[in-house]
Amino acid sequence: MNFEHTEDRRMLADSLNRFIAEQYNFERRDRIAKSAHGFSPAIWQQFAELGVIGALFSEADGGFGGAGFDLAVVFESLGRGLVVEPLLGAVMAGAAISAAGNDAQKALLADIIGGTTIAALAHDEPGAHYELARVQTRAEKMGEKGGDGWLLQGAKAVVLQGEQADLFVVSARTSGAADSEAGISLFLLPAKTPGLVVRGSPAIDGGRVAELVLDGVTLGADALLGAEGQGHAVLERAIGRGVLALCAESLGAMDAAKAATLDYLRTRKQFGTLIGSFQALQHRMADLLLEIEQARSAVINAAAAIDADRLTRERALSAAKFSIGRIGTRVAEESIQLHGGIGMTWELPLAHYAKRLVMIDHQLGDEDHHLQRFIALGKAVHP
Repeated sequence: MNFEHTEDRRMLADSLNRFIAEQYNFERRDRIAKSAHGFSPAIWQQFAELGVIGALFSEADGGFGGAGFDLAVVFESLGRGLVVEPLLGAVMAGAAISAAGNDAQKALLADIIGGTTIAALAHDEPGAHYELARVQTRAEKMGEKGGDGWLLQGAKAVVLQGEQADLFVVSARTSGAADSEAGISLFLLPAKTPGLVVRGSPAIDGGRVAELVLDGVTLGADALLGAEGQGHAVLERAIGRGVLALCAESLGAMDAAKAATLDYLRTRKQFGTLIGSFQALQHRMADLLLEIEQARSAVINAAAAIDADRLTRERALSAAKFSIGRIGTRVAEESIQLHGGIGMTWELPLAHYAKRLVMIDHQLGDEDHHLQRFIALGKAVHP
């Protein structure tokens, strides 16, 4: 298999890396991440103009990429810059609309790619513990109540950039038990819909998240995304693309932490000697470099499998997320320890990379969850 990127992907990576280095330095990123808005609308528009959002979607959807390696290239660059703009939400919500939407619904993708509509996936719920099928938000038909639409009642948690989103893809149960794969439906929910309450809060690693409360939200029949009760498979594919994006982002953050640590070992002196000459530290750094390359292999494998059959795809994604969670946490810990006390200071970018690496492990399923999932999927292949 040829692992070299195409010329178009190399050009995209070069352009994005250069833009982030010149326009998104750590000081500016820190201001943006701590702002009341949670991201920069100006930077978001520049990402759209650069084609960064378009690279996440296929030509059929109006983009010019959409393959696994396109996602990996973009999010690896975003990870190096600790970018907080809502690209992950665009990936997952856009994938759901692309997979299940009718022509009118798919027309919304043009505005997402153009940066004029911010979309977010609202699926996770309090107490769900990463289980994809655990949906307690309910959606009921309103036929007997004076219409052909839907009545939604429930809550969603940790919606990325939910305060600034214009459109949500929301999961709700239309039938079945709370943890059944069957009976989950997806809906397009405009942010200004009456009955929707959005409560924002800062995220620990920068940017903002929101809790959504759906209190008697009414939607028209045209809000249903895909077939009623058949949303689980769509969610699995959409969130799978999010898992790949997070893994690639983590890889970029690892590379940045590695580079900062190597630079510190090469310049910091102790007892008049560069600490990078100490054999014990050299061994620790060598082990870390090997781990990062293992993580890179896992991301490559997941990117190559993103359009494969379900079991191949999901096993590769869970294997990558498990590896990224374990290795990312180790990179965070080792980088700080090799820096010593200065590694814990907020003024040093490394501390923020470490925090992001740890938090990526907890997004869309932590390493324990994905290890168990990988084992369960393996039993399906080899019962």
